[in-house]
Amino acid sequence: MKKFLDENFLLQTTTAERLYHEHAAKQPIIDYHCHLVPSMVANDHQFKTITEAWLGGDHYKWRAMRTNGINEKYITGKDTSDWEKFEKWAETVPYTMRNPLYHWTHLELKTAFGIEKLLSPKTAREIYDACNEKLNSPDYSARNLMRHYKVEVVCTTDDPVDTLEHHIKTKKDGFEIKMLPTWRPDKAMAVENQTVFRTYVEQLAEVSGISIANFDDMIAALRKRQDFFHEMGCKLSDHGIEEFYAEDYSESEIRIIFNKVYGGKCLTQEEILKFKSAMMVILAEMDWEKGWTQQFHYGAIRNNNTRFFTKIGPDTGFDSIGTFNTAKSLSKFLNQLDNNDKLAKTILYNLNPADNEMIATMIGNFQDGTVPGKIQFGSGWWFLDQKDGMEKQMNALSVLGLLSRFVGMLTDSRSFLSYPRHEYFRRTLCNIIGNDIENGLLPASEIDFIGQMIENVSYNNAKKFFNF
Repeated sequence: MKKFLDENFLLQTTTAERLYHEHAAKQPIIDYHCHLVPSMVANDHQFKTITEAWLGGDHYKWRAMRTNGINEKYITGKDTSDWEKFEKWAETVPYTMRNPLYHWTHLELKTAFGIEKLLSPKTAREIYDACNEKLNSPDYSARNLMRHYKVEVVCTTDDPVDTLEHHIKTKKDGFEIKMLPTWRPDKAMAVENQTVFRTYVEQLAEVSGISIANFDDMIAALRKRQDFFHEMGCKLSDHGIEEFYAEDYSESEIRIIFNKVYGGKCLTQEEILKFKSAMMVILAEMDWEKGWTQQFHYGAIRNNNTRFFTKIGPDTGFDSIGTFNTAKSLSKFLNQLDNNDKLAKTILYNLNPADNEMIATMIGNFQDGTVPGKIQFGSGWWFLDQKDGMEKQMNALSVLGLLSRFVGMLTDSRSFLSYPRHEYFRRTLCNIIGNDIENGLLPASEIDFIGQMIENVSYNNAKKFFNF
């Protein structure tokens, strides 16, 4: 019987162990998509408690706690102490067995704090105090946690109206780990609510210094902000969409639609889809002009619970996998860009695993020989960034594409303790390949080449792909 979470955790063969320890484990981390709060890096934030570091904003844990029957006051309540919240999380952890939270929780305790005891109500106070004692040390500040995990680059997620002041400060301080912005222009195409959209356009006008009276003005303002992001080292965009939009439209129609929604009038569903389709193409062409990589995260149904949305707001753990028939619109979108020779390097992340094979085959349609793996099948995202989801994504990519050209893992997290997700991914990758070698599906004689492939997927591919 193997010991839980030992040095060979998730590694089922001696070949997998060799691949991980000799090749994957030593690689630095490039976290090219995350939701870290930039001010925490800029100010080298010191966490007061493990509750702040662990449970603040972590809707993965919140969902598990609710499912375990924990009252909301111990989850997002403002009048509940950090200890009380941690105690309820510790009460929940034993019930998360076979959920990735069980692995992540104990992997983070081990790698960050050197704690190998299992978290439960019996050990809660001891672990809480031990973590807090270390977190109160300068060695456990935000920047030092990044150093501890050998992070080399992080790309945050930022709106075009963001000042990027914290990125500027971090760079000015001489912090050796790069913190680069990522362009997330979702609000510029969110015309479903005319009041919210107009407010956003007014913000865009203010920060860009361009008076916006029509659609062309808005695009000019976005271009100016994109220039600023580019100067700050931005190399990627990101789009969080339900599905891909590829309606036929004319430029005159889009100008009329903008005037209508900016004037405070509601749009028809057809007008909404046409505007989103136009913005998708325009923003994608802007990325191509800058030489950026564009990322698309699609397939989530967000904020399903109206009662809790009204009570505690968005992004609090009430989202789910959606079912969207998006293959044709995705193909049409990519094809339009490719026909105009303006298809940037692209990463596609699906939330529904039923789309794995569709995405793995779709990316092959638009590889053009200019860049290895120009169109990427992104790593398992959100509900899929766990062992089973990672394995399914990598198996689909392996069978229908080139795993060897994959740019690998990212945290997609706002937590400074989430970096072991890279280790989790690397162990899973090495286990897949190690098993293949042991079973005669890959040649043991090519172990050196395969070891280099492991290093590439863990680190080198991303470094080269994004020009870091």
